[in-house]
Amino acid sequence: MPVSAYSAVERGTSDTDTYKVFIRDDDGPISPFHDIPLVANAEPRTLHMVVEVPRWTNAKMEIDTKSPLNPIVQDQKKGKLRYVKNSFPHVGYMWNYGAFPQTWENPHHVDENTGEKGDDDPVDCCEIGQRVANRGDVLEVKVLGILAMIDDGETDWKTIVIDVNDPLAESLNSLEDVVNEMPGFLDSTRDWLRVYKMPDGKPENKFAFNGEYKDVDFANKIIDETNMFWRQMVGLEEESADPGKLDTGCVLVDGRSEERRVGKECR
Repeated sequence: MPVSAYSAVERGTSDTDTYKVFIRDDDGPISPFHDIPLVANAEPRTLHMVVEVPRWTNAKMEIDTKSPLNPIVQDQKKGKLRYVKNSFPHVGYMWNYGAFPQTWENPHHVDENTGEKGDDDPVDCCEIGQRVANRGDVLEVKVLGILAMIDDGETDWKTIVIDVNDPLAESLNSLEDVVNEMPGFLDSTRDWLRVYKMPDGKPENKFAFNGEYKDVDFANKIIDETNMFWRQMVGLEEESADPGKLDTGCVLVDGRSEERRVGKECR
């Protein structure tokens, strides 16, 4: 299905806890966590990404993995909406930030690379193209590399990607290309991820591999592994994984009941 088949529907009032962004396709509401295929095109390999936070904005938006239909909502802590403070010289997030659908960083699995368990969320993406995307956009992206952030003792992968429609997309196929075409950008990305919580009084984030990025092949291995964890979590594999509090009640994927699309719990 082309990315143009997906659209975002806003409900509630922005900057309040009533605000939600739902995703739909031509047939009705869907879950951006479960119902959008991970792979957009098998050859060349491109993936779908759901935009949670547009570039240069500060509201900490994320897919609500615990609610039916998994809308995009603003994260809260102690009843207060969360915003990322500006980290000089950046204003808000420095990329279009979002997640790969149909991936899950399994909190029951200790990653062999980081020695830490997953953070119970889809895998994060930093889309480095020129356009400022909209919240809820579904993009077709090319993977360029990955960074292993350790957040409060959990593995929190950050994937570097670019929209295939970006003017630079044809020139960027590896981390080396990013260094050549966008000097300093990868260093700035790591620095932003390291310090963005410090204005709130938290310590800086740490990284596996001494903060070094890993290449496309390594990134795709992590993405495929987390896709398998997702498949186990929603019951598409013989070996199952406990979803805990995650909502899978409206999943519309191979092997799941089509009646879920019309069920009241999915509206």
